[in-house]
Amino acid sequence: MNESNKDQNGATKRLPEHTPTPGERIKKAFKERDWNEIKINDSWAVFKIMSEFVEGFEKLAKIGPCVTIFGSARTQNDHPYYKTTEQIAAQLVRHGYGVITGGGPGIMEAGNKGAKDEGGKSVGINIILPFEQSSNIYIDPDKLITFDYFFVRKVMFVKYSQGFIVMPGGFGTLDELFEALTLIQTKKIGRFPIVLVGTDYWKGLLHWIEDIVLKQEKNISAVDMDLINLVDTPEEAVEVIDNFYSKYTLSPNF
Repeated sequence: MNESNKDQNGATKRLPEHTPTPGERIKKAFKERDWNEIKINDSWAVFKIMSEFVEGFEKLAKIGPCVTIFGSARTQNDHPYYKTTEQIAAQLVRHGYGVITGGGPGIMEAGNKGAKDEGGKSVGINIILPFEQSSNIYIDPDKLITFDYFFVRKVMFVKYSQGFIVMPGGFGTLDELFEALTLIQTKKIGRFPIVLVGTDYWKGLLHWIEDIVLKQEKNISAVDMDLINLVDTPEEAVEVIDNFYSKYTLSPNF
């Protein structure tokens, strides 16, 4: 096996053979297919999805209480947010939690590094992407899972996390944040703490939600704002997690 086909952990990379261009995707969407072709393709997709759920459930059911840290894959290791994430992860371990991340570089790497350096459980739920995403070296080898499907991956984050700590990030981070808020708001899942770290980064979004979404358009309720905690330091972030479970005397998911 060529070394270029292996990741930093020595595992064989699972990369797509070809990433379709936008034009190819559009042509495929409009291409006529007969019923047998549709049925075969969709049936195999169902089996692939099922296999990802089974692998995720089997591995993650054993990890114990964990907190997921989200954030940008593009954050460099000399950035203050990277250092803050390391400190948050280390403090979570000292308070009895393992750390789950998306398994990639940037903020995800910082979370895994902080957990591993502190001797705690370091879990990576990776995703196959044509760029950016490859697993970092700080994940426990038996706690690395790689998915093809974003929606399966997001189920794992929600099902096996006792809280979300959300560092500055891009569309993927926002997607995971609002997925959790939606599920809690609609009572599809039980409430758990959601912590945004970095007032300067998040205040614009929160002002828009409060001023426009809540007050002007009344598209959410005032109590929905209570689902979000905004902090600036590692100590404050971990304190929100601890206080939540102390206040509600809740048990871990498993």
